[in-house]
Amino acid sequence: MATINIRIDENLKKESEKILSELGLGMTTAMTIFLKAVVRTNSIPFPIENPNKKTLKAFKEVEEISSGKRKAKTYHNVADLRKDLKV
Repeated sequence: MATINIRIDENLKKESEKILSELGLGMTTAMTIFLKAVVRTNSIPFPIENPNKKTLKAFKEVEEISSGKRKAKTYHNVADLRKDLKV
């Protein structure tokens, strides 16, 4: 049996442990599942992609809204939202 020590953001650890607990898993079991999937697939077992320009723009917009630098757009009815979305 081997031991792995890693440094990770405290909030990420707490949030992960909460979700894993709800799934009936501990961190060690979750990491073992992940590493077994790495060995089985000979890769990271999920896609890792660079965000495209549209996604990066959306990330920036969300950050600006959440930091108060930009006001979020609001709608008074679904029809106006659909019109803006061109749906």
